[in-house]
Amino acid sequence: MTDENGTVALAFSGGLDTTVCVSLLKEEYGYDEVIGVTVDVGQPDYEFEEAEETAEALGVEQYVVDAKAEFADLCLKAVKANADYQGYPLGTALARPVIAKAILSVAEEEGCDGIAHGCTGKGNDQLRFEAIWRDSDLAVTAPVRELGLTREWENEYAREQGLPVEGGDGGRYSIDTNLWSRSIEGSELEDPSTIPSDDIYKWTENPSAKEPELVEVTFEDGEPVALDGEDLDSVELVEQLNEQAGAHGVGRTDMMEDRMLGLKVRENYEHPAATVLLTAHEALEGLVLTQEERQFKAQVDQQWSQKAYEGLVDAPLTGALEAFIDDTNERVTGTVTVKLEAGHCRPVSRESEYAVYSESAASFNEEAITGGITQQDATGVAKYHGFQSRLANDILEDAKQGKTAADGSGNASEE
Repeated sequence: MTDENGTVALAFSGGLDTTVCVSLLKEEYGYDEVIGVTVDVGQPDYEFEEAEETAEALGVEQYVVDAKAEFADLCLKAVKANADYQGYPLGTALARPVIAKAILSVAEEEGCDGIAHGCTGKGNDQLRFEAIWRDSDLAVTAPVRELGLTREWENEYAREQGLPVEGGDGGRYSIDTNLWSRSIEGSELEDPSTIPSDDIYKWTENPSAKEPELVEVTFEDGEPVALDGEDLDSVELVEQLNEQAGAHGVGRTDMMEDRMLGLKVRENYEHPAATVLLTAHEALEGLVLTQEERQFKAQVDQQWSQKAYEGLVDAPLTGALEAFIDDTNERVTGTVTVKLEAGHCRPVSRESEYAVYSESAASFNEEAITGGITQQDATGVAKYHGFQSRLANDILEDAKQGKTAADGSGNASEE
């Protein structure tokens, strides 16, 4: 228990963790007032309604910040970096810095003395929030982590205190939803051997009876700007693709995720729009970038994805990586048609004025390649290809034979 007084801004969702934190911040940390800050990054409407009802029941002043556009722009920046972490398109990871900045802004505007979250000490979100907040003068508080609370203890405490909590799906799962992804974890899903039932999914349908569908995605400088020729802003585009691709069961990930603290956890994600856009973008890059650019960019993308997973989207390294990503994406302009079918998304055509491609050069029906080069000119290349490896193998073989001969000679003289 501390002697702190004043006002603390709490990252508030109205779920079990943050509801319990309201009471604990007053009882255990001595704050006189708790304000709740809810940041809109594309959650469903009912979550805001529940948060509002919970805040009212707790007597907490609630602030709601609309950050959907900012979050969508960051998601599209992630598309330019082909960003994923171990196969997951970084929805929760990308949202946390946006949420953290919005909460910090409210806390500073309202003259708060502290800022708090309801994250546990086992997850990544505590690090992502605090990477932003610890650059301020506000005291950072994390009741669930600092008091070592369990979900069972929180439920019991909520019952004893008469706190209005839903806990998400009756408290069975921990669910996080935003514009880019929906994550489901906890309960029986913590057992890696458990096969999830289809009822954990809300965005992606069983695709067995759905007819295949083609979708054309238009890119400008690496960012998607239109679907099937219709210009859309970033939020509309992602929302439409979530619905369109989700109907085909596209965008499910069931993975063992390595968290930043070294824990390995089982995670289930849904991300239809992210899957389509990442697939289409990478296909277009394959058309317009050179082989060397693609190889090097894969390394840059991996580093950007790692920093984004850590919530460090403002790190100096991240900015330096983005300079290369933005430069190469100046040519990632054109269209890609993807096929949505049976839970899968795959590119089936791509077109760009920047295509590093010559149909006549690649065709089996053309003798010449380009620039006066003919098929016969490849003979010299073929002779040199693998020369050093063949030479090394021959030398090694000769050395082995020489050693065998020497050993045989030595054995004979001893006898």
